[in-house]
Formats: sequence, C-alpha cells, structure tokens
Amino acid sequence: MDGMSGLRELKKERTRRAISEAAIALFLEHGFDQVSVADVAATAEVSKPTLFSYFPSKEDLVVHRFADHQEQAADVVRGRAPGETAIGALHRDFVAGLDRRDPITGLSDHPAVLAFNRLVRSTPGLVARGAQYLARAEESLAEALREDPDVTPPRVLSARLLAAQLTATQRVLAEHNHRRIAEDGQSADELHFEAVGDADRAFELLEHGWARAAGPGRPTR
Repeated sequence: MDGMSGLRELKKERTRRAISEAAIALFLEHGFDQVSVADVAATAEVSKPTLFSYFPSKEDLVVHRFADHQEQAADVVRGRAPGETAIGALHRDFVAGLDRRDPITGLSDHPAVLAFNRLVRSTPGLVARGAQYLARAEESLAEALREDPDVTPPRVLSARLLAAQLTATQRVLAEHNHRRIAEDGQSADELHFEAVGDADRAFELLEHGWARAAGPGRPTR
C-alpha cells in the first residue's frame, strides 16, 4: 500500500513539474500575457481541469517556485543548534546559499535563472503573486519565532517585528545581488566575496539591534 502511494505521489510530482516547465517555456518565448492556460495545458498534454488541480491560477504556474522556499526560514529557526540565535542561524543559512549560488539569494548568473527573473519582474501579476508568497513566508517565520521561548515579550509583537526585519533583509540582499549581475554585468563568482560581506554586515546590524531592544540581561534569540 505504501509502495503504491509512493508511486502515485511520484507520478503527481512529475506531472506537476512537466506542466510548470511547459508553462515557463511558453511564457519566456511568447510573454506571460500572450499565452493562455489552454495553451499550457495543450503543450503539457493535460486537460485544463487537471492543470488547475495542480496550479490554482495562471500566475501560480510561475511563482509556485517561491513556495518551495516558503517554509525555509521557519525551518532554519526551528532546526538550529542549541545556543545559536535565530538571527545567527538565518545568517548562516543565507551565506550557505550564497556559497552554492542559490537563486533565492540573487547570486546566480545562470541564463535560465536570469530569464526567469526577468519574466517575473516584468509582469505585474507575477510580482503581486510573488509578494503574497513572501508575506506567507514572513508569517511562517513569525510563527516559528513565537514558539521560541527565548523571544522577548511581548512575544507576538516581538516575533512579528523580527520576522519582518529578517524577511526584508534577505529580500534586499537578494535584490542587490541580482541587480549587480543582471544590470552591472558581474558574474556570480566575481560578486561572491562582496555578497558574503554584505550579508555579514546586514545580519550583524540585526543581531546587535535586537540585542539592544531586548535590554540588558534579557535573551536575544
């Protein structure tokens, strides 16, 4: 029974990936607004109802990739080592992403990644949908921080404030890295050392600011 269930899930994931890849290829070639959901379904060789069972909206055909990272920050906070601060854990995770040239950090010069980013940034509907995913990621992070006994009271407000600051920091760093590559023409390897330094300074500002806000003798995690 478990084997059959696993096969079904694998087949569903393959279908989902095939639909998404077909959609993005069409959008990159013809433009997001010029391609219909019916066009995508025909190219992926599925029906429209099947397509919508995987992707609730046309925009989700593209920005669902953001959903893969929606719980990442919250998972990092919950899974951090004993004694490591939440800010420190997210700092470590972001730098690790820079080291492996993870597109989510903006430090990727792969042509497919750059083309995907141009598509998203040039389409208002995709920008708006992406912002929704980012807001959910921030709320997930706030929930993880609310669960943390070391977050200073008032717990709900403190968690929301810190989550907003952390999410904004990661977003601004990623956008800065992307602009240096896409607009200034730097390669990811050329930019890596500078990007790590930028991340170190940004997270240090957060860590020190949070420590001061917590007050003398109060926990800062």
